[in-house]
Order: sequence, then C-alpha cells, then structure tokens
Amino acid sequence: MSKKKDIEFLRVMYLRGPNIWTYRPVIEAWVDIGALENFPSNTISGFYERLTALLPHLVDHRCGVGVHGGFLERLRDGTYAAHILEHIVLELQNLAGMRTGFGKTRQTAENGGIYKMAFRTRQEQVGRASLLAGRDLLMAVIEDRSYDLGATVATLSDMVEALCLGPSTVNIVDAVTARGIPSIRLTDGNLVQLGHGARQRRIWTAETEHTSAIAEGIASDKDLTKSLLASCGVPVPQGKIVSSAAQAWAAAEDIGVPVVVKPYDGNHGRGVSLNLLTQCDVEAAYHLASRKGDNKSVIVERFIIGNEHRLLIVGKRLIAAARGETLWVTGDGKSNIIELVDSQINIDPRRGLTEDSPLNTVAPEHGAEIILELVRQGFTAYSVPADGQKVLIQPNGNVAFDVTDQVHPSVAATAALAARIVGLDIAGIDLVAADISRPLEEQGGAIIEVNASPGLLAHLKPAGGQARPVGAAIVDHLFAPEETGRIPIVGVAGRHGTTLIARLIAWLLQVSGKQVGLACDDGLFLNGRQLGRGNFSEWESGQRLLLNRSVEAAVFENSSRMILSEGLAYDKCAVGVVTDVSGHAELGDFYMHSADHLYQVLRTQIDVVLPTGAAVLNAADAQVVQMAELCDGQVIFYGLDGQLEAIGAHRKQGKRAVFLRDSSIVLAFGQEEAALLPLSFLSLAQAAQAEAVLAAIAAGWALGLAPELIGAGLRTFDSNPKKTHY
Repeated sequence: MSKKKDIEFLRVMYLRGPNIWTYRPVIEAWVDIGALENFPSNTISGFYERLTALLPHLVDHRCGVGVHGGFLERLRDGTYAAHILEHIVLELQNLAGMRTGFGKTRQTAENGGIYKMAFRTRQEQVGRASLLAGRDLLMAVIEDRSYDLGATVATLSDMVEALCLGPSTVNIVDAVTARGIPSIRLTDGNLVQLGHGARQRRIWTAETEHTSAIAEGIASDKDLTKSLLASCGVPVPQGKIVSSAAQAWAAAEDIGVPVVVKPYDGNHGRGVSLNLLTQCDVEAAYHLASRKGDNKSVIVERFIIGNEHRLLIVGKRLIAAARGETLWVTGDGKSNIIELVDSQINIDPRRGLTEDSPLNTVAPEHGAEIILELVRQGFTAYSVPADGQKVLIQPNGNVAFDVTDQVHPSVAATAALAARIVGLDIAGIDLVAADISRPLEEQGGAIIEVNASPGLLAHLKPAGGQARPVGAAIVDHLFAPEETGRIPIVGVAGRHGTTLIARLIAWLLQVSGKQVGLACDDGLFLNGRQLGRGNFSEWESGQRLLLNRSVEAAVFENSSRMILSEGLAYDKCAVGVVTDVSGHAELGDFYMHSADHLYQVLRTQIDVVLPTGAAVLNAADAQVVQMAELCDGQVIFYGLDGQLEAIGAHRKQGKRAVFLRDSSIVLAFGQEEAALLPLSFLSLAQAAQAEAVLAAIAAGWALGLAPELIGAGLRTFDSNPKKTHY
C-alpha cells in the first residue's frame, strides 16, 4: 500500500447490468487511499469547511444515516477518503446535469487502505471522467489547494450534452421504466429499444417504428402537405411556391398582403418572415428563406392574424398544446437594441442555449430573421431607440406556453385529422389562431405545417403553464395496457451443472414452440443454429439475444465472475436458477474470500426475479435455501431427496418442489403430486447429472410448461452439445 497521502485506482469497471451493488449500471472502483487511511475527515484541519464551501449541495446527501445532511454528519464525525470520494463523484455528476444518487463504499478484507467504491452513472464516459475529477478535487481540498470547480463542471456538462440521451428521449425512457418495460440504448444518439426480443418497439426521440418514411416525406413537402389537408377539408392558408424574388412579390400581390415567406423545406421557424406588406420586405424575406432551406424553393402564403401554436398528436389524440409569444423591447434613449434585449428579454432565467432551457436566448445581431424584422422598422441591432419607443424583436415563436386545457375540441379533432392525413403516428401540428379555445373557422385560423419528429421540450418544460406527460403518452401508444415488452428470460447461476441446465431449459422452451436464444459456455445459439462456439456466457452475448426481434424466449448461463465484472445482461427475469454457493477460492482476485462473499454475488440472480416469476433453488445447499426469502416471486425447490428439510417445509406451506422418489421424478404442489415422470425418460448422461436435470424441469414448470411437454423434451434432448440442434 502507498505510504503517501494520495489516492490510487487499482481497478475501474463499468457494471452494465444488475450487480452486487444495485439493479442499475454502476462504476465500481477499487481505491487505495494509502496513508489517508490514518487521516479520517475529522482529523484534517479545515477539511470540512473547505469541502462544504466548494460543494454546498452535499448537504442534500442522506448517506447511510438516511436523513437530510446525513453525509455531512458522517463528515464531521470522521469518515475516510474513499467514502468522501463517492459523494464528490455523485455531486459532480449532479452539477453537470446528470442526476444520480446511489453510491456505496466498502472496505476490503485485504488490508485497511483498499476499498471497493461503487456509484451510479447514466453514461460510462461521464462517470469515469467524474471519478478522475473527483479524485483531483478531493486531493486539492485535503492539501488546501485551489480548485477550478467551474471548469470541471463545464467540461462534464459538455460531455453530458454530447453523450447522454436528450431530455425528450429521457422522458420517454423514464416513462417506459415506470411501466416496468426494459430499455436498451442502441446507438450513441437517441435510438432506443423499448422491450426485449420479439416484443420490442423502437423510438428515435419522437419517432417510432410506426413512423413511415412516406409520411415523413409528405411532411417535409410543405406544398404537398397543404394540398392533402385542403382536399380533406382542413383549413390551410393560400400559398404558392416561388423560385425568385420577383416571383415572390408577384405571388404576394396575387394572394394579397400581408403574407408569410418561408423555406420550402425549413424547420424550427428558421428563415420564416411574417406579416410582410411591401415589395422590398417580401424580396428580402425571399433571399433569407432561400438561404435557410436545403431546397432553394420558397413558399409565399397568406398571413393569418393570431398566435402560433404547436399541438402534439400521439396516435389519434391531442396530448399537449403550446402557444407562442411576440417579443418587444422598450427603448430608454441610451441603450442599443442588443443591450435592451439582454436586459429585458435574455434576463429571463428560462432562456438559455441548451435543450434544458424552455426558451431560447435571443441574439439580435446574429439572428437573420430578427435582423430582417429590425430593418423593416428602420433599425439595426446597434440602433438606440428613443425613450419609450417599442421595437418588435420577434413577431412569433417561443412556442413554449402550455395551453392544452384551453384547446377547443374541434381544434383538437382537426389537428388529429391532419396527422392522420399525412400518415404520422406522432406529429407536431403548427397552426395560427387568435383564440385556441374557439373553432378555427370562426376566426379564420389555419394549420400551417405538419411536422414529423416534433420537439417535445416545450411540453415537458413549458415556459409557462403545466408540464404534460408526453413520454407516458408515447409509451401508451406503443404498448397496450397489458403489455410489458418482456419475453420469458431464464438466468442460471452457480457452479455445478449450469451449462446442462441452461441447454435443457432452452430445449424445453423450443419444444413448446418458441424461438429461443441461448448464451452459455457451449456457445451462442438461436433456435437450432449455433452463432458462435466457446464461452458466450457474458454480457455482450446476452445483449445480442435481447436485441434480436426473432427471439421469443432467452436462457442465460451466468458465472459469478461475469456478475462481478459486468453485471447481468438483463434487468429482470421470469425464472432465476441457483445451483450452489461454491468456488469462492477461484475469485480471490475480486476479494472474494468466503462463501458469504460469494452468496452476495449469486443472490443477484434471485434479486432480479419478477414478482410474476419464480426462483428455482437447490434444496441441498443451505446458503441457496436462504435465498428463498429474497425472491419477489414464487419459489420452487429441487433436490435428489424429497425428504430434504427445505422441501418438506416448503410443501407444508402448499408450495412447489421437484425431487426424485424411487424410479420417478415427482412434481409436487404442496402435499399433492402434480405429476410423475419416469426416470426412464433420462439418458445415461442425464441420469449422471440428475440434480441438474431436476433444476431444468423445475424451471420449465415455473415457465408454465405442462409435465407432458417436459417429458417429451427429456426424451428428445441430446446432451451432446456437438449434436444438439435447437
């Protein structure tokens, strides 16, 4: 162990699935605090004051005390560097905008200065960077050196923005998690799989797998969209496509001023100019619009008096609606327009440059639309308006004020109809109306655009009004109320016979008619086809099965080493099998020095059993029997001897067990014997591993397979992996 006051990381692992610490991904760091083991926090002069001054929100950390300020109480009483580092890392992630709160630190039995420290992180690279930054911050506080916290948080915040899911996608993922549906991020972007295998759905922020390319193409063609809407009786503004400034003015004269000029294929309001009255303004607006769109064509259409609104349609229902606002500044005779915007508009704390801000910061010297609007009024961004003179900065936009409860039913129905006409399952409907609580036809309102992949932030974090459960609505659109997005998953953990158990369970499931994926020490299999040979009982192989749309059930062999180094490949399972608690000596490099340590590893398999699932436990292993109390679902004990104490007590409680008696395999439900399977069903090789076969039978029974089908599976199973095809 190091003799100087320093912190060294001996090993850093990202546990991507359920693990010995928690159900969620964590980073586990093995930390050698060296001579700091002799210096708890209460022995370092001024340490408490310096750390809390730098990170005042540490007061919110409850720690093991369980109350507000709990960690600070531990800090005053004296705690060690590894534990302090855990809380610093959590706080740095929070300050960077990636909220998290779980952390644990435990001393190893190796010696006094080495700790295992785990902390929750939502993104591996951000978590690792926070860990390194946390060590530097902690050492600076210990040594009473200055530390640039602002620079660290800025760096981590940039990483969060670049690497983490966007806020709209996060809202959907949080909603799917609340429903108990699993999710897997498929790329570094916002493509996410909801559910597993054959029961999965996919989203790309506000697009789903039901969003057709044809509908997207129609939505991106504004003129075609208007034509389709008009043909179905949806009110739209009269307009024309033009390809020159002269044509734009000619169209404006034909339509009648005032008009709107906008890019043919623009979005987010870029290049849009409103309420244009003169030839000069129309031609200038044309040049702006032609620069902003990918297609040089420009649309000129009738200007509709009213506020811009965005209505979010999910499925066939209106989920949320937001209204825009007009931005003005009032001159003081001294400040230019840039300064007035900063003091009267940008001072609003709701405005910012990131997606977390419901309103955008306004830059009159850079925004082409604003520059053009100012020119129309005879100003530039550097002009100084007279005292009391009002200047229009933005005639519309900032659609971020919730008006969902004010939308007239006929307006909601018209917006939903517009989405269906275009063919979008999720759509952002832009319309202009003076009063959203009145029918459009009464006020000359109209739908001006239908957008695929609409932004959700205005509804999740409105600048005014109530936030709407947009993510939950999208999840409910994708999954019926009874759907969980889950396929039957079986996990097998332990040391004895686990490969045979996994292979036999997979075979039983295939005999039942399911497309089955299997990851085990013999290889990776997909319903009779071997995808790879060798040891595939690791996280990456498991994910390959869960991503596959053809997989209707999956079986995983999970070694203790994999659980320790990667975590389980799935969040929950229908059946968890544990065969034994043995072999801790082989895990000494993980500081596993006793069967009790190993017990904590293997219990992970039982901790993730669904309440509707079952644990299959070996009644002959006392420590495995103890895991029964950890299971949220049912428990089925198995054993070679039906007189085992655990089996007897279990049956007296009216619960299930599988065991041998004379020449039969007994499936017992309480004191009743549900079925008897002749031992003659087993091959010689299977009979030699009868205990493993009993575990597989119990798992099949837990999955709802009929005893007759299980018997058929036993008769047809080939225990030689080189010849088996499943």
